[in-house]
Parts: sequence; structure tokens; C-alpha cells
Amino acid sequence: MTERVYIRPIALAESPQSEGGAVVRLGGGLVWASRFALIRRNQGRIVSRRQCGVADMAEAIAALPDALAAEAQAQWRDLARSHPPIACGARMLRLDQPLVMGILNVTPDSFSDGGKFLDKPDAALEHAHAMLEAGAAIIDVGGESTRPGAAAVWEGDEARRVVPVIENLARAGAAISIDSRRASVIGAALSAGAHIVNDVSAMRHDPRTAALVAESGAPVVLMHAPGDASDLHADGNYRDVVLDVFDALRERRDAALAAGIARDRILIDPGIGFGKTLAENLALINALPMLHGLGQPILFGASRKRMIGALAGEAPAHQRMPGSLAVALRAADSGAQVLRVHDVAETVQALHIWRGLRDAAVTDFSQMGD
Repeated sequence: MTERVYIRPIALAESPQSEGGAVVRLGGGLVWASRFALIRRNQGRIVSRRQCGVADMAEAIAALPDALAAEAQAQWRDLARSHPPIACGARMLRLDQPLVMGILNVTPDSFSDGGKFLDKPDAALEHAHAMLEAGAAIIDVGGESTRPGAAAVWEGDEARRVVPVIENLARAGAAISIDSRRASVIGAALSAGAHIVNDVSAMRHDPRTAALVAESGAPVVLMHAPGDASDLHADGNYRDVVLDVFDALRERRDAALAAGIARDRILIDPGIGFGKTLAENLALINALPMLHGLGQPILFGASRKRMIGALAGEAPAHQRMPGSLAVALRAADSGAQVLRVHDVAETVQALHIWRGLRDAAVTDFSQMGD
């Protein structure tokens, strides 16, 4: 590994005026950072960490070797990159505040709701429409469980599960994502009316996916998972989980760009729960603002995952809603643009309160200096 540089936001501000305007607006949203760590790593080992405010960053970057300075300058610029809306058919989804993506699993073995909607199209559609009415901006339809130890699914069965649901939702005008890592399923889903590709393998599983996504023009979510096609949860060996995941997502972003996928069609996901320990998941959540340095919208999915149960007295999946809300709001505080959740109505209500607090802070001019 050659020497690399990273900019990590380490202090978030209540509003721009609370810091006299000396802030960076992360990802074009309602979150501001005022202090940063400029980190250098060589051969996988951190060799320096300099803390900077906004006013100090230009000098700190200029002191770096030329190659590192160019990368640091790109990250500094990308931290504040605003993202255009996502086109989903006739709908345009703005990314200047968090959106809720509702999870619809038509599988027999997903960890939270496996079997609940499999071969029950009426129940699946009723649930999807209930999530839309509750405020979900996107419905994420999946036909394969990716929990640890889940059985492999033949792609024909996976397509059979998801296509009828997508066709119905498309007729209703919903924004739809297809949660799949197989090009044939993705292609069938896009033909049926899906708008977004959510690939947990970051297009590593199927070599046909990148060309398909590029040709379709569909937005794609690239999620970090350490394992290969046979087990996405394997090989989770990290020197520094935050920096390693950052590097891996940068590599997949660049691979997507090289395949002809437009930059404004790429979202990233740190892959909470995929090949990561409890401590590693928590480290990633705490460092989530740093991922804005990749210049892509962030999708965050930790709803009902095992880490919540581990921190909540081993609560079973169906009793993890309060913990799911806690991490969803933490992701909103970090500037994540899309929250993938099971409990849509509760998350939407929590975000209404979150947005009210943000608006109140931004309009509190008593914080302004002389």
C-alpha cells in the first residue's frame, strides 16, 4: 500500500452561524463540520494526524507532498459537494435532506422478516403501499437474503420473486430500487420498472453488472462487503476499518466511473454488519461524515441489525426498532442522504423532529457574532 491521505470531520456544528461561518456543509445537506483531522497513512499504518479548522486546511494541504496534496484537495472539495436529485421515472428525489428507503424482502430467510411476504403478493404490496403512505421515498425490493449463512438463491427464483412486485409498484408511480447482485435479476427488475440498483457486492459479484448499469443510466448503490461472491461476510480483516472501508469504496467508485457510470449516478454504503465486528461497526458509524470526502451520496442501512441486538441485551430482530431509530438519527446527524429501514413510519416521524431542530438552529440568529 502506498502512502495515502484522508480528511476526517471530527467536530460537527449546530449551524453555520454558531461557528461564525467557519464550517463545511457536508454533502450539500443540513450538517456542518468545523474541525477536521488530516491523516496520513503509509503501508497501512497511520504516520501523522493533524487537527485543522477551516481556516487552517489550505496551509495543511499545501504542506503535503504533491501527490498527497492533490488527493487531499479533492477530498476537501468533495466534502462539500452538493448532489443533484435522483430521477426515478417522473419523480425527482432531492438529496439535501435525508430520504427514507423502505425495505421489502420477498424472501424465505431474511433475518428480520423472512417468509412474511414470500409468495404472498397481496401482503407484500399492502406492506409496500403502507410504507409509501408513511413517507418512504423509495421502496427497496429484494429477493435474496444476504444475512450470514444464508442459502444461495438461483437467479431465476430471485427474479420470479421480485418482478411482479416491482411491476405493481411501478404502475402506482413509486420510486423503486432493486436489491440484487445478479445482472440478470437487475436487468429484469429495471425492465419491470425499477429505477435504482442496490448492489451489496458493489458490482463485484457479477462481471456483467457494471456494463448493464452504465447502459441503463440507473443510479447504483455500491456497498462495502469484504468477502467474495461465495460469502460477502468473509475476510473482514482490517488494519483500520474506517480507512480500509474508505479505500475500498473509493476503488469501487473509480471502477464504476471507468465502466462509464456517471458520477452523479453513484451512491455509496459502508456496509454496516457485513464482515464487521460490533466494534468495527461502531467505528464506522462514528466516522460516517468522513465518507462525504468520496463525493458521493451516502446510503446508510443498519435497521434491526445484529449490532443493535448486541447493544440491547440481545433483543430479537423484531424488538430492535428503538435502537434502529437511534442509529438512523446518528446517520442523519452525519449527513447521510438515504436511510434504509424497516420501520418507516417511526423513522419518518423521527426525521420530522430532526428537521425541525435543524431549521430552528439555522434560523437562530442570536448565535451570530458581532
